[in-house]
Amino acid sequence: MSITNTARKNGFLVRNLRNFFEHRALWMYFLCDEARKAGAKPGQFAPPAIRRCGLYHGGRALTGIDTKAAAEGVKGGSCRLLKKKLFPRPGRMIFEMKILRVTDDNFDVDFHYCPLVAAWKKQGCSDEECDKLCDWAMEGDRGIAEAFGCDLELPKTIARGDGVCQIRFKRKG
Repeated sequence: MSITNTARKNGFLVRNLRNFFEHRALWMYFLCDEARKAGAKPGQFAPPAIRRCGLYHGGRALTGIDTKAAAEGVKGGSCRLLKKKLFPRPGRMIFEMKILRVTDDNFDVDFHYCPLVAAWKKQGCSDEECDKLCDWAMEGDRGIAEAFGCDLELPKTIARGDGVCQIRFKRKG
């Protein structure tokens, strides 16, 4: 595996917005690294904590409120609503997204750049470490999908060396 993650859009605004996502990736990396140094196993706590965050954000996007219900994941919505609420234009620019399909039951989008992977590589993470951190970070997106009553599939990811992240939301039932 060899990760390729090259930004094609590098305007001032996009670069500065990417820095926020890189910062988020650094928080995650440093927390997990310190936990490991202290003898804890980040793989036991990071994925459920990040999923909980996704449930919170997904529930909040659905309800417009900041409550415990949002943190527990208020289920509902459609893939069209998910795209509208959680994939605004600035986010699409940061991750160099290409939206392929949006229906009530499906939302297919490809990411052509990942600032999280960029941050982890800057810290010297191996490709295997990036893949693991990416999987943990995607728990947030899985939580968002769950809040919207969807499943999330990731046929390809930049962190696995695929050159693109294929994000596929599919409404359950």
